[in-house]
Amino acid sequence: MKQNVGTFDRWIRIVLGVVMIVWGFTAGSWWGAIGLIPLITGIIGYCGLYSIFGISTCKK
Repeated sequence: MKQNVGTFDRWIRIVLGVVMIVWGFTAGSWWGAIGLIPLITGIIGYCGLYSIFGISTCKK
């Protein structure tokens, strides 16, 4: 897997993922588990949808 998520994009995904997870816990909702998707893609730097559409925010 080649990285296709840039630094700024990664930080936004990580923050958004954490906020969604915290919201899910405080609201008592399983919807917060969706926050794992942006969190994991931000941590590993790879987004499957970006690769499908040929998008890359990573500097080459």
